[in-house]
Amino acid sequence: ESFSSVKFFLSLYRFQACVYFASVFQAMSCGIHYLASVFMAVTPNFICGFPGNVSSVLFHNSSASSIEDIWTLWTSTENYVVVQLENGEIWELDQCSRSKREDSLDLAYEYKGNKSVFPCSDGFLYDDTKWKSTVVTQWDLVCDREWLAKLIQPMFMLGVLIGAVIFGDIADRLGRQRVIWFTSAGQFVFGIAVAFTFDYYSFVIVRFLLAMVSSGYLVVAFVYVTEFVGIKARTWASMHVHAFFAMGIMIVALVGFLVRTWWVYQIFLSIATLPFVLCCWMLPETPFWLLSEERYEDAQKVIDTMARWNKVSTPCKVSELCSVQQDNLASGRMGDDDTSSAKKHNILDLFCNWQIARRTITVWLIWFTGSLGYYVFSLSSVSLGGNEYLNLFLIGAVELPCYIIACVAMDKLGRRNTLIPFLILSALICVLIMFIPQDFNILIILANMAGKFSIGVAFGLIYLYTAELYPTIVRSLAVGSGSMMCRVGSVVAPFCVYLRSVWIFMPLLLVGIMALLSGILTIMLPETLGKPLTNTLVEATEMGRNKKSCSEKTPPAQSGAALEKIEMFGQERVSTDK
Repeated sequence: ESFSSVKFFLSLYRFQACVYFASVFQAMSCGIHYLASVFMAVTPNFICGFPGNVSSVLFHNSSASSIEDIWTLWTSTENYVVVQLENGEIWELDQCSRSKREDSLDLAYEYKGNKSVFPCSDGFLYDDTKWKSTVVTQWDLVCDREWLAKLIQPMFMLGVLIGAVIFGDIADRLGRQRVIWFTSAGQFVFGIAVAFTFDYYSFVIVRFLLAMVSSGYLVVAFVYVTEFVGIKARTWASMHVHAFFAMGIMIVALVGFLVRTWWVYQIFLSIATLPFVLCCWMLPETPFWLLSEERYEDAQKVIDTMARWNKVSTPCKVSELCSVQQDNLASGRMGDDDTSSAKKHNILDLFCNWQIARRTITVWLIWFTGSLGYYVFSLSSVSLGGNEYLNLFLIGAVELPCYIIACVAMDKLGRRNTLIPFLILSALICVLIMFIPQDFNILIILANMAGKFSIGVAFGLIYLYTAELYPTIVRSLAVGSGSMMCRVGSVVAPFCVYLRSVWIFMPLLLVGIMALLSGILTIMLPETLGKPLTNTLVEATEMGRNKKSCSEKTPPAQSGAALEKIEMFGQERVSTDK
């Protein structure tokens, strides 16, 4: 696997390598902001505040002079603390209420007499041994305001969903370069602004905007890098964007370990994006988009720059590319005038017949399950016991080899034959974790890493597999709708993690069921390895019935020759064994 990864990086020439690494570097900031809330919105141990100065504190059989001394003894949310104030009053302090003892003069933990119950009008006292400050402690997001804390991550993921839709469309209209500029600057500006928000609602709104630009960057970055690298490196290039996202998760763990005040933590995480913000203005627009907008002179300038960087003595001319594309368009129309009328396709075309409808439902389920499992394993890693910072770091690190294995397996075994075992394996791992005793922290962490690894392989593979399962006329629609299901899964994932309060294994049970169902349904999908892309829904349906006529009928893409020429001018084509 490592040789294949090295071969991918060697296949990138100087210009493509600079553009690629500059673009994917910023993908780390997306991973940072997506998972930042795991430490920023931590709810530490807490109890109700009290009206006055404390003279004595009692917790079970242990006495102390201050509340801070009893946090190491705190074991359950059902515990309460007894305090005696300097004026002689004795109070019982629960997490969400406090009681004043009416007839007691002696400080004792157990009390059967009369008590007056009061709300926590004097605020709350928090355990600051791990975190000096979080957004929960900053704005008292506990008890009747706990639901506000639980909305922080889902609201961010909702911003991710909306940002992907908005900026994906803007990138097609205004160009990839401008969107990359805006979203990169937006990540830095909104990331810093989050640290200086003055209340909960401004915090959620600014993070929502941060989610939109982070998602927008990630979506456009995938398109941007794949339009600059050659065909042979395209799969590896797109998959390794995920790897840099995982590195962002590892950075969250490292910064969380070093910085324990939430707003300082947020500033340090946002500074990670600054190097790219300073240099992203030098990134060029892609020749593909310039040609699609008929900006031929600008496209020629980019082509000449690429040729100069890569030391290609005879760069191709835009006029040659246009002539090839026009020839292909003309040949594509011959004998097909009736079917070439501009028909607008919509989501209903993904359900045009039973074969395609069943394929769409299965693909959507895989997208949803992959995202759900990915974020459930990531978000719940800090609750596995042991060192939460190390847990999150390992959950991020395990993704790095999983994408290499995914690339190798999908080219050697096939897309479906890789997807099925890893989906079923992730389901089996979810079941296995339920039978591991809770005292075996190391074994639980290793099992969760294995679950994240297996779901990561499936999650990374589905992008390419979806594009190959559908014909040209609805391919973008299919990938876009699948991506929407992915975003829905990311919105649902935090709520799924919160179900740990109902039953500790509830999130794993749900992920396991979805993964098993997805794996079984994937058996009915056709294998696409080595098969040409289809152009019509009829051909795509025939592929699902395992008929050879599909591959025999499929013509080359209309602009295929032109696109290949664009990719060849910057990269010398070297024959390599697959």
